[in-house]
Amino acid sequence: QVQLVESGGGLVQAGGSLRLSCAASGRTFTDYAVGWFCQAPGKEREFVAGISRGGATTYYADPVKGRFTISRDNAKNTVYLQMSSLKPEDTAVYYCAAGMAWGQLRGGWQYDYWGQGTQVTVSS
Repeated sequence: QVQLVESGGGLVQAGGSLRLSCAASGRTFTDYAVGWFCQAPGKEREFVAGISRGGATTYYADPVKGRFTISRDNAKNTVYLQMSSLKPEDTAVYYCAAGMAWGQLRGGWQYDYWGQGTQVTVSS
């Protein structure tokens, strides 16, 4: 099993930045691709960004392209989501997830393990 713990959320003004972290423990971290998802109140969980096992491949949902950057440090068993130019519509709980499937994992069903989430609130 893999345990995932997110951190770094908080309250920020529109236009500001945050960096989320997802720390993993348990099985070999490099066995897993990792993704970030978000869920706003009353809405479905949505894919935000994903990264391959080695970090060479990254991919994003259209609303965050050019504003968010996903990266990973396998020596630290940690994945990051750098969020810039934040908008009020980015307000949500952000979750990281780990999955052993291959390819671009944009669906929540493709992931095996989830963290508990961290709240991001962007004020206007």
